[in-house]
Amino acid sequence: MKHRSLTLATAICLLACMAGCGQQPQISAPQNEPPTGNFQTSTADSAAIPSGETQSIPPAENTGRPAGKISAEDALAIALDNAGVPEDDAYNIKNEKDSDNGIPLYDIEFETDYGDYDFEVAIADGRIVGGDYEVDEEWLDTLGGSPVTVEEAAVIVAGKVPGADAADVSVREESEDGRDRYEGELFFEDMKYEFEIDPQTGKIFDWNADLRD
Repeated sequence: MKHRSLTLATAICLLACMAGCGQQPQISAPQNEPPTGNFQTSTADSAAIPSGETQSIPPAENTGRPAGKISAEDALAIALDNAGVPEDDAYNIKNEKDSDNGIPLYDIEFETDYGDYDFEVAIADGRIVGGDYEVDEEWLDTLGGSPVTVEEAAVIVAGKVPGADAADVSVREESEDGRDRYEGELFFEDMKYEFEIDPQTGKIFDWNADLRD
């Protein structure tokens, strides 16, 4: 009798356990879910920049001189080099800002013992947009040089005009006041050049450069 009661009690306990294991636990949803979408992770760098703002890069140092523009000193050096005049030979130098045909430029004038010179140099790029000078002929022999042919004279002229070709230079032989000379013209881009060259020295003693209309 005791054995049957014990067996029955054991069976009831097993059934109770099986019934309890069959129930599914209830899982409650979390109360504080993180927001969806873009968000920043906290780092040392991002902590220094407010959310929604970008870090600005400091602008380059402003030197006060616009890129590509030349100084008055540069313009004078360009004029002296084009004229073939040593800096020590120039005096009574005038160097002023001006404009011609809407082109901002330096109007440069200087004197030498052998002639007066006038140049216009574009501020934007150093291009010579005007030039006029005449060397006193009695100085030609003292300035030195070597005899040149017509072909060499064309090369000399083209060398004064960046980008020009000697084949585009027109040269002819002339004689005036008992002295031979080469005269001619060059039309290049928007400029007209007229010149006279001493055949005995290769010196340009008369030069004129103007913007064409």
